[in-house]
Amino acid sequence: MSRKNRTPEENARREKIHELLQMANIGSMDDIQNLFKETIAEFMENGLEAELDDELGYSKYDYKNKDTDNSRNGHSSKRLRTSFGEVDVSVPRDRKGEFEPQVLKKNQTSISQDIEEKILSMYAKGMTTGDIEAHIQDIYGISVSDSTVSRITDKILPIAKEWQQRPLESIYAVVFLDAIHYHVRSEGQIVKKAVYIAIGIDLDGRKDVLGMWVGENESAKFWATVLNGLKNRGVEDIFIACTDNLTGFDAAIHATFPKTEIQNCIIHQLRNSSKYVSYKDLKALMADLKAVYAAVDEQAALDALDAFGERWDKKYPKISQSWRAGWTNLSTYFKYPQEVRRLIYTTNAIEGFNRQLRKVTKAKSVFPTDDSLLKMLYLAMMDITKKWTGRRQDWSMIHAQMAVYFAECKNRHPSPICMQFGHHPAGVSAPLSRSEAPMPYNWFSTAIL
Repeated sequence: MSRKNRTPEENARREKIHELLQMANIGSMDDIQNLFKETIAEFMENGLEAELDDELGYSKYDYKNKDTDNSRNGHSSKRLRTSFGEVDVSVPRDRKGEFEPQVLKKNQTSISQDIEEKILSMYAKGMTTGDIEAHIQDIYGISVSDSTVSRITDKILPIAKEWQQRPLESIYAVVFLDAIHYHVRSEGQIVKKAVYIAIGIDLDGRKDVLGMWVGENESAKFWATVLNGLKNRGVEDIFIACTDNLTGFDAAIHATFPKTEIQNCIIHQLRNSSKYVSYKDLKALMADLKAVYAAVDEQAALDALDAFGERWDKKYPKISQSWRAGWTNLSTYFKYPQEVRRLIYTTNAIEGFNRQLRKVTKAKSVFPTDDSLLKMLYLAMMDITKKWTGRRQDWSMIHAQMAVYFAECKNRHPSPICMQFGHHPAGVSAPLSRSEAPMPYNWFSTAIL
């Protein structure tokens, strides 16, 4: 604000500040920082004295109005961390030890939310505790220990666990499921653990991390637990689940969401197919496989797979066998138009997220506990998803296509949402199958328009 736009009150305050700076002989930014520290100490001490006056019912030396058997009992010194450095504050005491100050609570050692936020931000970006200590020392002139960083970041754990249990949407158009692996110390040994991750795209085209769960090595059994957890948090239906090619995954999904269509990741399948192929054959073999997964429709893909087998089965017989064995879940995307195919034929949406998690956690070769792993992943997730602000740009087209393919979804189960939009047939008290669906109802398109 320019000088001529200041109010009389602002001009008077500026004049007092000018006088104060002259009186304190301020000549540098260090001098200003020290002045701020003194100001903080004075403010805190005055506030504490006023609180004790109120607690005892009389001010210092005003014994005539004393109406209590409690009294002042000197002062103790407390060192506070602030954005301007460490400050020593004189804290008044009462003889009975009943005084509970609010301006500066008994166990409080910092009045700088800014410092804690900076520590959490640096931790979320994967900085080691040593790097965090050095940066805080450089920025604020404050020494923080490993235990201080741990204590601050531990505050995230109850928040992360609450986030993990939050209610979810009733319907998700697509859910991507994948796991990422880390080494964690457990009972004196270093073990490999899987972090199970679910990312959903709701009916408005918005992406969200539904949860992250630390468990043993990836298994269909643990995935069943994850999926049941999603259901318990309010998920009634998933249109399409995109997964890796883990054995038993489809059974785990259908045990909880029996109508969900499954698309196994084509990229995972290609990696498995090329794993033992000779380098000299790789380019030609992958070109023949592209004719399979990039075919215009399922029949063309099956014809291309037959041609692939005729050319390569003698040398690599297991490749075409693997594609045929998993064809049911590999070929789901062929029934959809290109816009939907691009969305579901790989788990790239979740693999990109996992790559960002690995980038954050790469400095940690071993985590001391499951909780330490969870809090770092939660902070990293919050940092990553800040950019997930809107729906997919192509969602209007995808929505229009899905509205056709999942028009009868309301009849998978009688949900309150269906009833809200007037699409729950009167008198129906049990779920209807798709074959029983009265076709005039189009719950999907009505719900998201």
